[in-house]
Amino acid sequence: MSSDALFQLGMDLDHGSSTAQTEEKLSRCLSPDGEGRKDFFCERDGVRYAGTHLIIDLVRAERLDDLDHIDQTLRRCVEVAGATLLHIHLHHFTPNGGVSGVAVLAESHISIHSWPEYGYAALDVFMCGDTNPRASIDVLKEAFKPGRVVVKEHMRGKEMHRWNVGSRKRSIAASVSV
Repeated sequence: MSSDALFQLGMDLDHGSSTAQTEEKLSRCLSPDGEGRKDFFCERDGVRYAGTHLIIDLVRAERLDDLDHIDQTLRRCVEVAGATLLHIHLHHFTPNGGVSGVAVLAESHISIHSWPEYGYAALDVFMCGDTNPRASIDVLKEAFKPGRVVVKEHMRGKEMHRWNVGSRKRSIAASVSV
């Protein structure tokens, strides 16, 4: 997909220039219950959603077989996104040296699957609450020096209002009062 096509989709990778990044600045992510939870829903342009899920492909990338480098990169992604790391688990495959793993977050996860023999890595960055998952893109670009980065964004749970009438708390309250 060309840079022009990514721009038209609001997914270009230059900071400050895309529609998606502008919308991200307008997201309201406040803990609705005042309990300081880190996994709460957000609202953007009147749409309530669980979190932002980025599907990231790195093409012609480097150091995709370096377990320590991948570990440190995932930790840096968590840090710049303002998320809370709970655990990282990485597995190094032989003989090709690929790595699969996940950083488990209070706000969801970051996963990676790499094929160093092809210079390719597939990452998922899914975060809810008051985080900035898009900040991880620059960290990935710096760490792996890809020739190309493809990013697709999905607002998880935005259809939930159609699945459930009312909030969970209202449903619980209704069942208690019956």
